[in-house]
Order: sequence, then C-alpha cells, then structure tokens
Amino acid sequence: MSSFIEAKEYLRASKNTVFFGGAGVSTASGIPDFRSAAGLYNQLRATRYSPETMLSYNFFVHHPDEFYAFLRSALHYPDAKPNLAHTTLARMEKQGKLAAIITQNIDGLHQQAGSRNVLEIHGSMRRFFCMKCMRDYPSGKVYAQEEAPRCEVCGGLVRPDVVLYGEMLDQDVFNASITAARRAECLIVGGSSLVVYPAASLLDYFGGSCLILINRDPTPYDHQANFVFHGDIGEVLTKIAPV
Repeated sequence: MSSFIEAKEYLRASKNTVFFGGAGVSTASGIPDFRSAAGLYNQLRATRYSPETMLSYNFFVHHPDEFYAFLRSALHYPDAKPNLAHTTLARMEKQGKLAAIITQNIDGLHQQAGSRNVLEIHGSMRRFFCMKCMRDYPSGKVYAQEEAPRCEVCGGLVRPDVVLYGEMLDQDVFNASITAARRAECLIVGGSSLVVYPAASLLDYFGGSCLILINRDPTPYDHQANFVFHGDIGEVLTKIAPV
C-alpha cells in the first residue's frame, strides 16, 4: 500500500507527467494483446501465413484481399469501449496532471475516452486513405466491404493509416514522442513488454526523477524503475492517480 501512496505523491508533485502504453492497456476492453499466451500471435487461424507476415507492407501490396480479411477477423473491434485505464488517464489530462500519452495501440480508445494529446506511434485503425490520391475514407465504409477497398475517385488501393511490418515509423510522431519522454519529470509505462523497438527505446530518452512501470509480467527495464506494479493497469492507475 505504501508504494501506491508514494507513487501518488510523486505524481502529485510532478510538473510534467507522460504515459507510455502498449497493448496491455486495451485488453480489458476486449482487444487481445500480441505476445501473451492468449494473444494474437498465438491464436490458431486457418491460414498458412503468420500474423507478422499478414501485417507486413509486402503482404498488403501483393495480397490485399487476404490482408483485409485478416484485418476484419483479428484487428476490428467495433464494440470495444474505453476501460478504466483509458478513462483515468483522460481525467488526469483534463485536470492538468498528464501532459501527453504515447501509445503503441492502434484502436483509438484513448481519444474515445476524452484524451486529446495522444501520440500514436503505430498509427490508427480508425483512419484509412487512398495510396494514390491520398483521399480519406471512413473506417465504417472500409469494413463494410468484403474485398480490399478501392478509391472511388482514382481506383487506388485504400490502406489503413498504421505502420505495417517493413515500414518505418512516422518520424514526426516518433520525434514528438522522444521530446515528450525527454521533457517528462515522471514517466508512467503501462501494458508494454518493452521488447519491441524502436518504441521501447523511448525509455532511453527519459531523464526525469520518477519511472513507474505497470505490467503483468517483468520487463527489461524493471531494475531502472522507481516503482514496479504487477496487476490490472486500470486498478493501479486509480490508486496512484493524483486526482
């Protein structure tokens, strides 16, 4: 209990707190993570391709129909709602106790919960655009089609605004994330295994006074943290949130 109280005091005194989150933030919303026993990468599917292959840029370009079939079956959760972690972070931001959220997630639940300053380093599955003329397409229209969507104007292939395997991160977004991590006095990391690079390298830019890690399993950065909590992210955040 004292650790919760002490972490809360650090966050209350912090003039600049940033949250960095991974897939574990959204599991309570019914969206599976990637690498756990029940995660996306360990789920058996009727396909000869691995999830990593099917989520690659090369696969998307050469097998767009199969790519979208996998997207609809594995990454589309229209009924998912923000959970306690999302709403707690949104409340912290609204009350001036959270400067930014850096997320590896592509579900848009932070924004749905009310958070405004969200840096999506892997993009969002809620945004789609034509690769040829850059016309935007609403996600509902894309998911309603059975085949790979084509642009109504130029016929170009429509793609999700996410970083696929084999692609570089959006450098502007990643640079903004580096800046946020570097300026943070307190950094809260939640729901991330911290083994996926370059996202995990953000911790190397943090030079603040308090690092708080919230994750179900140990991470390579546990020894560097001031506080390490193993448990439900939403429940832990409610206990340490200074609001």
